[in-house]
Amino acid sequence: MAYRELSMIEVREALRRWQAQQGVRQIARETGIDRKTARRYVDAATRAGIARDGELTDAQVLDVKRRVRPKVGRPASAAYGNVAKHRERIAQWLDGPRALRLRKVHVLLRREGVRASYDTLRRFAMKELGWRKCKSTVRLDDPPAGQQAQVDFARMGLIPAGDGEPQRVLWVLLVTLTVSRYMFVWPTFVQTLEALCEGLDAAWSFFGAMPRTIVPDNMRAIVARPDSLEPKLSDGFSEYAQHRGLLVDPARVMHPRDKARVENQVPYVRENWFAGETFRDLADARRSAAEWCRDVAGARVHGTTRLIPREQFETVERPAMLPAPEAPFDVPRWCDAKVHPDHHIQVAHALYSVPSTHLHSDVRVRIDSKQVKIYSRDEVIKVHPRVGRGDRSTDVNDYPRGTEPYVTQSLDWAIAQARKHGEHVGEFVEHLLDVPLPWARLRGAQAVVRFCSRYGAARVDAACKRAIDFGVINVRRVEGMLQRGQLETQLPLGAAGVVIPIDRSAPRFARDPDYFKTRRDDEDGAR
Repeated sequence: MAYRELSMIEVREALRRWQAQQGVRQIARETGIDRKTARRYVDAATRAGIARDGELTDAQVLDVKRRVRPKVGRPASAAYGNVAKHRERIAQWLDGPRALRLRKVHVLLRREGVRASYDTLRRFAMKELGWRKCKSTVRLDDPPAGQQAQVDFARMGLIPAGDGEPQRVLWVLLVTLTVSRYMFVWPTFVQTLEALCEGLDAAWSFFGAMPRTIVPDNMRAIVARPDSLEPKLSDGFSEYAQHRGLLVDPARVMHPRDKARVENQVPYVRENWFAGETFRDLADARRSAAEWCRDVAGARVHGTTRLIPREQFETVERPAMLPAPEAPFDVPRWCDAKVHPDHHIQVAHALYSVPSTHLHSDVRVRIDSKQVKIYSRDEVIKVHPRVGRGDRSTDVNDYPRGTEPYVTQSLDWAIAQARKHGEHVGEFVEHLLDVPLPWARLRGAQAVVRFCSRYGAARVDAACKRAIDFGVINVRRVEGMLQRGQLETQLPLGAAGVVIPIDRSAPRFARDPDYFKTRRDDEDGAR
């Protein structure tokens, strides 16, 4: 018959009856324990020096119990001993920032010929090395009512993105009020800053109030650089927190206990709301989540507080919270950009001009739904209205002085510049630009103006008049006349710069008759 170990209550009862002067047989008969077992406990009490007329303490009862049935450890197996021989190497593998998983350690040991099961290795690591040993913790007091909300993202599963669209992974933003445990669930497909701010505003609208502090996870949309002492928030979320009047206290990396109020709700949301349900699209999931938070999760008796979260929220927490925001937040986007040689930067698939003093430099850009601000060393150097994808916002004043007409491709400016150098120059440029697509000939008009500084305004004006007279509106022809110097011989100028007409009575291409001779005269005479 196997030995049955008595509980503390049974041992105390046997010793209490022994102190009451009962014999072993009577103790066994009235308590229902074996007579031999009763005798062992009585003998142990005698060896321990317990008086039959004294007060029986818990320490004395425990001492008697240990004397009767001492704890004997089970001898280690051969496989356990094989693993113990590699204690130092296993400790190195499991320690440090690049610690290996225990499964990988088991593979490495088997590769070296160590014959032991994974369970043996796991038992050795937990017992000898303290691997994954449960650490003691301290239960933190809740902050004052209305002070704090904890925020976290959690993955649910796949739902349809819409009619005829493939399924996508559904994430939910969980916002849990610390005191009342009243929570809000916001389904989303992405974890961007826009989705986060939209979900938080939806939470404040659902609660009808807003806490003073939020404790989020180290999600990239909120925390740009995680740090246990001085975390750096992203620029976009910093603006949101400042605009809403929120204080942000991010949890430490890999420390879920810093936001245990919301972490404990993730399995509950996944199993009670999402599992087994069918959603048509994202909008349907959001409607379902709001109803579930209000009528199911908010109406239950919470397992820790033993109170109904929605009632506790309405009576205790909501009066101490800030009012909910009325207008949605215009979420900004911050990014870095480089000023290209064309004086523009590219942001959100659009181009924006920057003053030429910042050419080839790196700038910081803030973009929202209405405008784009460009910063250089924390100083605003340019503000543009927001334009669509593929569009451009250009300020001609950002270009060097004197280049504005070339940038704007102004036809009137080109004609006015040409008239400054002569009447016929201006008339030639007008004829040159009088086409369905005048911008294609703008370079030619600018070239005619440049001829004036190279060959002189009078010569260019005369060449333009000759081209107009013959109906040859061609920049290359005018340039050719200026280069060959034809105007001095064919178009002589008077003292006042008036063109003197040339006598054209002779044939235009007449040559001397001797030019056509094929034989010399002496040869003709000889014949």
